[in-house]
Amino acid sequence: MSSPSLDALKTRLEALFEGRLRGLIVDRGEISITVSSAALLAVATQLRDDSELCFDTLIDLCGVDYMNFGNSVNEGLRFASVCHLLSVQNNLRLRLKVFAPDDDFPVVPSLTTVWPVAGWYEREAFDLYGIVFEGHNDLRRILTDYGFVGHPFRKDFPVSGYVEMRYDPEQQRVIYQPVSIEPRENVPRVVREDGYGVGRN
Repeated sequence: MSSPSLDALKTRLEALFEGRLRGLIVDRGEISITVSSAALLAVATQLRDDSELCFDTLIDLCGVDYMNFGNSVNEGLRFASVCHLLSVQNNLRLRLKVFAPDDDFPVVPSLTTVWPVAGWYEREAFDLYGIVFEGHNDLRRILTDYGFVGHPFRKDFPVSGYVEMRYDPEQQRVIYQPVSIEPRENVPRVVREDGYGVGRN
């Protein structure tokens, strides 16, 4: 059963963003809304500035790859940016989701003009998922190496990666080389001596 404040938030969101919401879900005591890439900045600004909402704090922003989401083939768009917002004044949380319209080159607007803290999170989503945040003034990798190829949190990225890095004592520097790990399938097995556990306390 949802709380009165959650019902009021749902009603306010539906009234304020009529025609701009692509989805609104109430689940586990929280609301998730989905908007188009074109409407994202206007919706985010209203969420922050509306006197009844006051979502002034961006807690987190992450990328999501929906390829084979939930062990099934995804029919919709593949990459999304998901924000977790907090209204300190109203003690309410909200999830704001936007899908990149192009799976081959995922681009969504940057939220740094609305919540400046988004800058670090957007760099992480760019690095790990390859989502480009248009309008971000310093969009570069934040976790992987400068010469890293690909985006390691994409579901089609190989587990072993494309290259491996090691220190070469002859060149006295770190070098990259093709992956030397042989792909194999591990089958767990249990090996125990005869009489294991018998007569022991």
